[in-house]
Amino acid sequence: MATEKEDLLELRNKIDKIDDCIQDLLNERAKVVDAVSIKKAKQLSNIKIRPGREAAILYRLIEQHQGRFPKRELARIWRELIVATIKFEGPFSMAIYYNESETGFWDLARDQYGSNTPATCFSSVRRVIEAVQNGDSTLGIVPVPAHDENENWWQLIVSDLPETPKIIARLPFIGYGNIRNKGLEACVICNVEHEEMERARSFIAVESNEEIGFNVVNKCLVEVDLSFTFHQVWHNPERPPEWTYLIELSQFLNKNGHKAKQLSLALEKHALRLLHLGGYALPLIEEDFKVSSKKN
Repeated sequence: MATEKEDLLELRNKIDKIDDCIQDLLNERAKVVDAVSIKKAKQLSNIKIRPGREAAILYRLIEQHQGRFPKRELARIWRELIVATIKFEGPFSMAIYYNESETGFWDLARDQYGSNTPATCFSSVRRVIEAVQNGDSTLGIVPVPAHDENENWWQLIVSDLPETPKIIARLPFIGYGNIRNKGLEACVICNVEHEEMERARSFIAVESNEEIGFNVVNKCLVEVDLSFTFHQVWHNPERPPEWTYLIELSQFLNKNGHKAKQLSLALEKHALRLLHLGGYALPLIEEDFKVSSKKN
């Protein structure tokens, strides 16, 4: 009869074998990612980050997960795996808004894009945007637009120029963890477009040469069956007459889709111009992390 010490040794040996299998599967996954990278290179694609695809992976794996292993830790493991393989395609780095009064954006960036990803801190959002726009950093971490902010940094990305960064994610995506400022939120900007997906929202801007009020803009949204969760107006009296409305839509708006064309037509009736600023997959919520009651 086996002793307790022998039973414990046998269980530890099983764990070692499982760990070996996990490592073999990680290596196999890396080979497949390499194959994808080669295909993308042949298609002359320079897109190394796909925020919609990354979110879809987390949605699927967290939803189907069963067992005692906690979902939050599982999500963090997958974020590290995803970022590690993004680096297969070349340099990957972050520009982070950071100042002495608020250092939490560093924590948000690290949790989403890896503990080993090179990062540069800037004391102004403008510098973060410039770093991404110039290609010095792959992506940037900036504050979520808020009614009480003075800088209104988002007006710096209201442009049709191809090198202008877009909003691609909202942080935290998998919860705050041990971040000290539990109410802090950030946007991620990058020179890529966010893929269309059901569980997502969009940011748009509407430009006007005169002060028309947001009610006119909202009527255009309602006309094409769109709604908003946040809006803000920016106007610089020292520049030529121009009012810009930032709008966070409740749903994702495909810039090349039928609804976007409808909205553009509705806005044009009031001499308004539509610009797409990006979008983001909705972060995981508390309900997503609850233990599944399903049985295999």
